[in-house]
Amino acid sequence: MTLAVRLKKKLPHFTLDVEFSCPAGKLLAVTGPSGSGKTTVLRMLAGLDDPDAGRIALGDEVWRDTASGARVCARRRGVGLVFQEYSLFPHMTLAQNVAYATTDTAFAAHLLELFGIAHLAASRPGTMSGGERQRGALCQALARRPKALLLDEPFSALDAATRASLRGELLAVRERFAIPIVHVTHDLAEAALLGDAVVTINRGRIDRDWFGRQLALYREERAALLARFDDAPPAILAAASDDGRRPVLRSPKPVPKEERPCDASS
Repeated sequence: MTLAVRLKKKLPHFTLDVEFSCPAGKLLAVTGPSGSGKTTVLRMLAGLDDPDAGRIALGDEVWRDTASGARVCARRRGVGLVFQEYSLFPHMTLAQNVAYATTDTAFAAHLLELFGIAHLAASRPGTMSGGERQRGALCQALARRPKALLLDEPFSALDAATRASLRGELLAVRERFAIPIVHVTHDLAEAALLGDAVVTINRGRIDRDWFGRQLALYREERAALLARFDDAPPAILAAASDDGRRPVLRSPKPVPKEERPCDASS
């Protein structure tokens, strides 16, 4: 089933006016500058906010149609929603958090195994790392067997290694659950790596050129970085000066060319 979206809503500084679709088993990456309306779109898909005009449908199931007056409330839409902030209840164990969204405890346990956090089933969120909590939040969202999965920058607060790992797991979710996934992110690399298609929202409108402009800026920044530090790494902050009083900047000594390891081209 395809998630088909046409939305219009007046916001304080512009009018949001977008149209897009996402088939089952595909991931639509939604990117764009901050304050452009991306989270508002997700909230309307989830039923937490209402458009002034438009239509949201998953296959033949119409969730909202302002023309006909059709409206399905948030809890009946059957969507999984994951935010940047971890949505786990702090007083519950991880297993209880995931099972809270379903009566199928065996499926909840299976999800913990699938995401590699079954060993944390008895742990509370406060004792877990950010990546573990976000895996738990994804399990919680999937435990209800959602018809669609909506993600609002779920990896942005995580370190690079954890983000990379979770990206791989999200691709596995796409293959395994075969539902539409709408993933909002500011990370251009993440959008490019994960998205079967990429939509950019800029001041409430689809901007087909924004991603290319940002990519050009990224290339310029990368070229400037390599031009400055290709042969000599930047100065690093030592733990303390030799006398132990305060940190100092130290530049690593460049390795003479004759002592450098040969690369694959030599």
